[in-house]
Amino acid sequence: IIVMTIIAIVFKLDVRRVGDLGELPDALPVFLWPQVPWTLKTLWIVLPYSAGLAAVGLLESLLTAQIVDEMTDTPSDKNRECSGQGIANIFAGLFGGMAGCAMIGQSVINVKSGGRGRLSTFVAGVFLLILLVLLGPWVRQIPMPVLVAVMIMVSIGTFSWVSFSNMRRHPKSSSIVMIATVLVVVLTHNLALGVGVGVLLSALFFARKVAHFLRVSSEIDESGSRRTYTVVGQLFFASAGGFVRAFDFKEAVSKIRLDVTHAHFWDLTAVASLDKVVLKFRREGKEVEVLGLNEASATLVDRLGVHDKPGAIEDILTH
Repeated sequence: IIVMTIIAIVFKLDVRRVGDLGELPDALPVFLWPQVPWTLKTLWIVLPYSAGLAAVGLLESLLTAQIVDEMTDTPSDKNRECSGQGIANIFAGLFGGMAGCAMIGQSVINVKSGGRGRLSTFVAGVFLLILLVLLGPWVRQIPMPVLVAVMIMVSIGTFSWVSFSNMRRHPKSSSIVMIATVLVVVLTHNLALGVGVGVLLSALFFARKVAHFLRVSSEIDESGSRRTYTVVGQLFFASAGGFVRAFDFKEAVSKIRLDVTHAHFWDLTAVASLDKVVLKFRREGKEVEVLGLNEASATLVDRLGVHDKPGAIEDILTH
């Protein structure tokens, strides 16, 4: 930065400088209480922006804390970090400052440079304040391309290049989540949106994986009149279709027993699939018994199920 700034000044290079982007502060900030109406209308105006900034700030700070924990092999108090960030941002706003949060790139460079305690972060802030307030005229002369080059080198230094080679060993779903998250963040410049897309994709892949773990086995008694189906796994929206398809509704038996001791019902779709199975068997003239519901599943089935209610067969088959 120093060398390239001197070259730009000596040779009078026609490049944009830091000073071209706006005025730098030349004095310490002063306390200022917001002169706005303290009403619900004001709150609803401010809330969307403040909530969005808080969400993005917390996400990046938690990601930074996790990365630093792994680099230093030490634990950190995430709740303390989030509380401290919130309090600091409140006071920063009262002194005319912008909201801030932990920065991944700067934190990684700090750790790689030997920083381990909070003093290193504090010193960085103090020196930045000194540069802006006391050395403002010099900072204004720094060429913007120099800062861009520095940030590019920061990106190169903090990027985990081994992640490319690891993609061949990782599950495809994990690689898709990583690529999608990075692309959304880069294209939209919105960390919260990128994390949201990543979480949503992870949830969908997880649901798909868990749905494949559902197993339905059966055995018939010696008389050939009763078949017992044993259900093992998690029943929810992703596995409900496979659950219904696992039964033979046309089999020539008079009694059906559904043993769900080793299954769990999670949502309305799961309960609806149980209703459909029971009512289809009953429409074929079979006697159906459901046993083994755990407490949570039984509560959900009692509240949402219809197979034990009058007129249930007509109701379920018309939807």
